[in-house]
Amino acid sequence: MKLDRLRQSFKELGAFTDKGEGINRLAYTETERRARQHMIRQFEQIGMTVRTDYAGNVIARRDGKQDELPVVATGSHIDSVYAAGEFDGTAGVLAALEVMRSLQEEGIETRHPIEVIIFACEESARFGASTLGSKAMSGRLDPAYTRSLTDKNGVTLMQAFEDNGLNLEEVHLAMRFQDEFKAFVELHIEQGPVLEKQGTAVGVVSAIAAPARYHVHVGGTADHSGTTPMDYRHDALLGGAEIALAVEQAALAELEYGTVGTVGVFSIQPGAMNVVPSAAELDVDIRGTDTESRQRVVTALEQAVSRIAEARGLDIWMDEISSEEPVQMDEDLVEELKAVCEERGITWLEMASGAGHDTMNMARFCPACMIFVPSKDGLSHNPAEYTSMEQLLTGAEVLRDLLLKQAVVC
Repeated sequence: MKLDRLRQSFKELGAFTDKGEGINRLAYTETERRARQHMIRQFEQIGMTVRTDYAGNVIARRDGKQDELPVVATGSHIDSVYAAGEFDGTAGVLAALEVMRSLQEEGIETRHPIEVIIFACEESARFGASTLGSKAMSGRLDPAYTRSLTDKNGVTLMQAFEDNGLNLEEVHLAMRFQDEFKAFVELHIEQGPVLEKQGTAVGVVSAIAAPARYHVHVGGTADHSGTTPMDYRHDALLGGAEIALAVEQAALAELEYGTVGTVGVFSIQPGAMNVVPSAAELDVDIRGTDTESRQRVVTALEQAVSRIAEARGLDIWMDEISSEEPVQMDEDLVEELKAVCEERGITWLEMASGAGHDTMNMARFCPACMIFVPSKDGLSHNPAEYTSMEQLLTGAEVLRDLLLKQAVVC
């Protein structure tokens, strides 16, 4: 495989971006559509057959000698968040492209067919819903839910589908079945600091964490900031602040399990310097790979809400936004990844993914695993996101070896 060619692939794909800092290539936009067409051309140039399914997923296929056998698949996504870096998702797609180019150049044939999948709408940046393409492929996309999705400009998902020559009413036809796949593997940047800090080349992902998300409303009383004594106040902001600290404290108690808790949204009303806040709204994200540990943090949140409401004379309630189950990677594939690293003399670390990926949907209906490569300073969803080409090529070598073991070289 060729380092300079991999670097050129990033340069070419990085040119497909809307104005603004970093990469802006949101799902189902004209810019993202042109990027998909560019990738289709790259795969066609090396003799792969390419189709786009009913969800907008791009599927590039390299035939096997026994083409009726289940496919061995890899892939990721090329859509981005706002002001993104150039490696999230694209690393997995372009590493797979480089692997396919190397197989063509070396004339390597496999018994099983190999597919590279570019999943549509992995990021939630545009429509507030993530991994739509892989959900559709795995039969987990709720049609009623998708009809309600709208971006910040008022464009519905249905309209975005039409703009891309797709029909949202036909998205269920993108579903595939377990017997079509032998295995799925995704290469991705870590999006965290662990591999870099430990000086490790590859992360072997054993599980993907899932979030439990809650909206918390804190109701207090608006009062004059100068005339209301401190012990007469029902301050919604302070109640919300205590809840946020309780989430942190509960998550810290679960450090050994890797469970984390975040208050990512905190707004208050009326928002005036001289008024005691009458209301606060918090969005809480609690995630981990150990369901019992995650539930302990949720329980601690519920107890904090009850305790703080009584102590401060506040009206507090919480609504569950979503609660998903963590996804375990296929044990055999995980062990095979470790063996590949050992055979190549590549340092590896078994680890969990705190972020969601398309793999978590694929893993629900076929054996799946993930390869992580280091992220500079742990940065992601940031224009400063960076992984060196040498680090990516190391990950691509591991990806290639695993694909060939699964697809079986003739």
